[in-house]
Amino acid sequence: MNTSRRNILRLAGAALVTLASANTARALTYPTRPVRWIVPFPAGGPSDILARLIGQALSERLGQPFVIENRPGASGNVGTQAVVSAAPDGHTLLFVAAPNAINATLYGNLGFNFIRDIAAIASIARGALILLVAPSFPAATVPEFIAYAKANPGKINMASAGNGTPPHVAGELFKTMTGIDMLHVPYRGVAPAITDLLGGQVHVLFDPVPSSIGYVKAGELRALAVTTVLRSEALPDIPAVAEFVPGYEASTWFGAGAPSKTPIEIVNKLNTEINAVLAKPAMKVRLADLGATAFTGSPAAFGKYIVDETDKWAKVVKLSGVTPD
Repeated sequence: MNTSRRNILRLAGAALVTLASANTARALTYPTRPVRWIVPFPAGGPSDILARLIGQALSERLGQPFVIENRPGASGNVGTQAVVSAAPDGHTLLFVAAPNAINATLYGNLGFNFIRDIAAIASIARGALILLVAPSFPAATVPEFIAYAKANPGKINMASAGNGTPPHVAGELFKTMTGIDMLHVPYRGVAPAITDLLGGQVHVLFDPVPSSIGYVKAGELRALAVTTVLRSEALPDIPAVAEFVPGYEASTWFGAGAPSKTPIEIVNKLNTEINAVLAKPAMKVRLADLGATAFTGSPAAFGKYIVDETDKWAKVVKLSGVTPD
């Protein structure tokens, strides 16, 4: 090997060592200022509650405030766009949730590609929806509900929190897999949908556990099943839909993301810290109170989960013809 080639290789090696050292130093010092964690949904909802819960724990562990910023609009797309456009330095994060996977197909021209433009950092929590009816509804089990729906096609009104929301697409998946016909009645949020379900104006609602468990425990609404593959720890006596409709699954889920070019060292550091927070017994208890369970894993595993969920709901959106509000 001639001297010139040796010098080039030596300089290249030195550059790689310098770069690796710089990346390590960047991860060790991160964060260097307050971190904005954008929640693309309104204050007071499940995403907001979980973001504040995890954000407070990260603030304590990393020595910088994790400031929760609510940027609702267009089913989460407004806040997501803000993060896509932010500097990829780890100081602007996105609180990711199931609507992000649904929106990829629901909206024809988002201006961004969620899978490409948001780096998956960590999954955080996962929970069930409940298949709910009023106590007066003439079905007490999922098989009875399906039989009644088939005997009365188009006569059951299915409420949702709005077109393309998780309660809506969970219902559309149920319709597809059982071959029943229900009339979709969209509301602007779950609260008015529950009000009309209680009043008998609608007949069925797929609703996340936290917002409806109180009505179930008080006997004001009847839970026929939960939508996760396994039964919910919050409602252990309520069967899963999959016990009667094999393969059915619909979950609410949450996680953390960042602009796509965020350094991997920062992504990995955040993943480690979030998983450590979720491993705390007190955090598991708090999540259970919210009707959720810890959902831990690597950035790669969360990225694959997002891809799988996007593909799954794309089929449902296309088959059912769901459009945005």
